[in-house]
Amino acid sequence: MEKVVLAFSGGLDTSFCTKYLSDDKAYEVHTVIVNTGGFNEEELGIIEKKAYEYGSKRHLTIDATQSYYQNCLRYLIFGNVLRNRNYPFSVSSERSFQAMEVIKYAQKEKISTIAHGSTGAGNDQVRFESIARVLAPSIEVLAPIRDLSISRDKEIEYLKSKGLNYVAEKAKYSINKGLWGTSVGGEETLSSNRELPEEAFLDKLSKTGTEIITIDFLKGEPFKLNDVEYKNKTKLISDLEKMAAPYAIGRDIHVGDTIIGIKGRVGFQAAAALILIDSHYSLEKHVLSKWQQSWKEQLGNWYGMFVHESQFLDPGMRDIEAFLESSQRYVSGRVNVRLRPYHYNITGAESKHDLMNSSFAKYGEENLSWGGNDVKGFTRIMSNATSIFYQVNKQEEKKLETEK
Repeated sequence: MEKVVLAFSGGLDTSFCTKYLSDDKAYEVHTVIVNTGGFNEEELGIIEKKAYEYGSKRHLTIDATQSYYQNCLRYLIFGNVLRNRNYPFSVSSERSFQAMEVIKYAQKEKISTIAHGSTGAGNDQVRFESIARVLAPSIEVLAPIRDLSISRDKEIEYLKSKGLNYVAEKAKYSINKGLWGTSVGGEETLSSNRELPEEAFLDKLSKTGTEIITIDFLKGEPFKLNDVEYKNKTKLISDLEKMAAPYAIGRDIHVGDTIIGIKGRVGFQAAAALILIDSHYSLEKHVLSKWQQSWKEQLGNWYGMFVHESQFLDPGMRDIEAFLESSQRYVSGRVNVRLRPYHYNITGAESKHDLMNSSFAKYGEENLSWGGNDVKGFTRIMSNATSIFYQVNKQEEKKLETEK
């Protein structure tokens, strides 16, 4: 019997794929769930039980949480990466790592066919299959949901015909939870002008008032939360989410261009991701030079775009990572963050590398490193090129001003 490795989540689509591939296509199905921080032990146990119930010959749980943080999330922090200025890539940044682990397992077991449960309408199909094309060009990729163009109702009917009573609640909202945030899809996100209501979000407002928390960074990485040191950075992220989520912080709607060429709109809640990025960025304003910040902004945008566009394995990404890591050598210090319902703000930062050092000057009040004559000479030279332009083109510029 030919074998296939199926990327399994336990949802309707991958449950259908398990039964369809084992019964109708006569494959020996190996289901693999790759946990990048979105599942707890109880949830993973339920998913494993379901995999065997639906026809899996062998089920495997692979924990890739640390690899995901070490090889992706910390660079998203280093680069202050937000897509279209608001979206921290949440679950979309996980997909390449999940695909890589599925392929690695298939290669180890010498299985030449893999499968996924993506539809033909989203980005994940491209992310999964492009990673496969790079790492295993000869491997065959099956996508039953996409290739059959099958609806959810038809999937449920099929499973019932096989004696499996799949209970699929007609959920009003599609929620996908991950370490770096939770995505939310629903009727409102299919149009351009509607707001997601309170009920759409997984974490409801349950805390009032306000509190200050502290986050300490060491060479760009968060390592302390409220004076508690974390060796496991993913645990820090989870604990920060637990602190901030009850305030309903980190909600927004992302609108962007998909890999497949259409516009997409999705809600999300990512308290920890947004707080960490903003805190890190605030600290960088104090310790980096203006040109470091300028280059980082450009390269951070490129890095995020390549993560989104399924180009994580492009060698240029390693070059950007080298720059980002180098830029973090002095990004160490403490940031204070105030939490309140639906909002947070950075109240201040402190670092021994702070370039806003009062021994050099106090902005708008006192300078200690230059005198008035220095400023006169500086401004004369700085304005020289523009001054020459206007003197040479004086008449033409006057004419243009008159015509306006």
